[in-house]
Amino acid sequence: MAAVVLLSTLQGLNRLSQNLTWTRRSLRFVSGGVERIEKVLIANRGEIACRVMRSARRLGVRSVAVYSDADRDSMHVAMADESYHIGAAPSQQSYLCMDKVLEVAKRSGSHAVHPGYGFLSENTEFAEACQREGIIFIGPPSSAIRDMGIKSTSKHIMAAAGVPIIGGYHGEDQSDSRLQEEAARIGYPVMIKAVRGGGGKGMRISWSPLDFLEQLESARREARKSFNDDVMLVEKFVQDPRHVEVQVFGDVHGNAVYLFERDCSVQRRHQKIIEEAPGPGISPEVRRKLGEAAVRAAKAVKYVGAGTVEFIMDAEQNFYFMEMNTRLQVEHPVSEMVTGTDLVEWQLRVAAGERLPLLQEDIVLRGHSFEARIYAEDPNNDFLPGAGPLLHLSTPAADSHTRIETGVRQGDEVSAHYDPMISKLVVWGEDRRAALKKLRYGLRNFNIVGLNTNIDFLLTLSSHPEFEAGNVNTSFIQQHHDDLFPAATPTSAATICQTVLGLILTERRHTDHFSETTTDRFSPFGSGLGWRPNTQMVRDVRLQLKDEKLDVAVTFNKDGSFLMQVGQDLHHVTGHLEDEGGVCYLRCSVNGVKSRPKLLVLDDTVHLFSSEGSCSVSLPAPKHLAAVSGSAAQGGAVAPMTGTIEKVLVKVGDQVSAGDPLVVMIAMKMEHTIRAPKAGRIRKIFFSEGSQANRHAALVDLEECDAE
Repeated sequence: MAAVVLLSTLQGLNRLSQNLTWTRRSLRFVSGGVERIEKVLIANRGEIACRVMRSARRLGVRSVAVYSDADRDSMHVAMADESYHIGAAPSQQSYLCMDKVLEVAKRSGSHAVHPGYGFLSENTEFAEACQREGIIFIGPPSSAIRDMGIKSTSKHIMAAAGVPIIGGYHGEDQSDSRLQEEAARIGYPVMIKAVRGGGGKGMRISWSPLDFLEQLESARREARKSFNDDVMLVEKFVQDPRHVEVQVFGDVHGNAVYLFERDCSVQRRHQKIIEEAPGPGISPEVRRKLGEAAVRAAKAVKYVGAGTVEFIMDAEQNFYFMEMNTRLQVEHPVSEMVTGTDLVEWQLRVAAGERLPLLQEDIVLRGHSFEARIYAEDPNNDFLPGAGPLLHLSTPAADSHTRIETGVRQGDEVSAHYDPMISKLVVWGEDRRAALKKLRYGLRNFNIVGLNTNIDFLLTLSSHPEFEAGNVNTSFIQQHHDDLFPAATPTSAATICQTVLGLILTERRHTDHFSETTTDRFSPFGSGLGWRPNTQMVRDVRLQLKDEKLDVAVTFNKDGSFLMQVGQDLHHVTGHLEDEGGVCYLRCSVNGVKSRPKLLVLDDTVHLFSSEGSCSVSLPAPKHLAAVSGSAAQGGAVAPMTGTIEKVLVKVGDQVSAGDPLVVMIAMKMEHTIRAPKAGRIRKIFFSEGSQANRHAALVDLEECDAE
């Protein structure tokens, strides 16, 4: 007994010591001030602009926003102390215009510019222009951006610094034949990458000589569009590696530290979708070696500010330098959560000439954190991004262990001109299992209507046994495709009953409200049953379930319950609506099984959100309107979203087979190849290269016939 008491006392003292250490670090962290920076311009938009503003406000630094036509009423504009219009919606005419951004910085009296990530964040010319104007660029020296931005140069620097690298071709001869020769020498599969790439742009995998030239041209096109530079490198593609990156930070006094690693292996289209810190299963020894290699990389280019050194790691935990991102990363919050830091505050302090708030021995790894990126995209259609209004947006409650990083609100629109990310859900737990449990809880309480999202996919992914075990790699989604994209299952009878109940109770609520407010007590719209007078106590409700219609016979019982016939089966249903914090819930029972899904009825569509995921069931459109649906797509290929026609690959009279590429579009900052939906002959091409096509616009008219 005495031993148990002693152990408990020692554990309590240890926790007290840890708390005192964290308190001491926190006091040291917030002491002093950012004297040189009183006003900062954020040369970005969306969630990262809002993220920077929150830290700036806490430090007493005023924030200046810039915005395009598309962002006139956006969240980051509303949050800023001052806002300035800088151009049209396309980023080339607004957020990428250095002169416009600098002119606003001078006009507003900003002492510094924070570039966020993307846009001008890794632009050497912009960093140098800020310096010439006497404006602090919150980022590394332009020389570090230049050296790390060119992949061939960065490889040479890293090799000289003793950082492990993968061999490949980084030469000046960019002819198709030379690049193909080097690919054969290296051995397939190979990775084709833009030397100035980032964010998965200008990156393709070639699996054999048969597809090399096609992948090379596609990577070049995307690189020219994204970076105005189509120089490529070719390197060996390590199959099924892990993507592990290290957060580093340097100051102008020569100090550099690492804030441990993040695992960003689970990706689609070479872009991250879920990140975590620390990396699962990485040993303390490998963790130390990763951190030390990353610091060597930072010191090799005299790095200042926040940066990320990215590595690929094989099954034996051998790691190789991939690239260095000379900016704050999208996934930086998971590093903040496990180290108790605010990296934007560090950026502001270091940019003002202060020393790093913590030295390496002060940085403690604590717990585990996940970040899930909530995108407007359709996972069941090759993650095709979307655009449009957020008719409904509700999120889990934020607290010290749950962060909602977003730049949009309910009613805002996800623009076709920018990245389709809606939000980031960031959670922390004492260990990986606890953090994963919080992640899934948060995803179930992240509800969006108006756009396809990846929320249900993220729930499925985070519940996969191999993900739970931490067995992740960059091919995770492909390897477990059948599990992550199961065959569509029919809507359950219980869900159908809940949908009908939701419709009945919502209509009854509206009727009751009318009865309470009308002065005409004989009005036919005041029926307390929720139905019109002269109707029987049995009624058919017709629902639209994807491509088919379903009739549900509803019997109203005198005790307020219902009998619902779905197919040949009868179901006993009871329930009522509950309002909680402005949210409507359906407290119901179907055949004695109780549940409480969240209920939303919008435009004749019932949306249910429960612990199992989300479901939407509609009332069918009238026949005279239904005939119009899909008519634009009947004759050929249509635009899946608003975008620019980058390349037309066919001409009138060409005969194509189903799946042949027809048009290349640029939309949502990505390249999309539109393919023939069937075999046929090209009858008409509606858009020329460089023109803008709206969503659902017909691109190519196909005359159906057998392909030769």
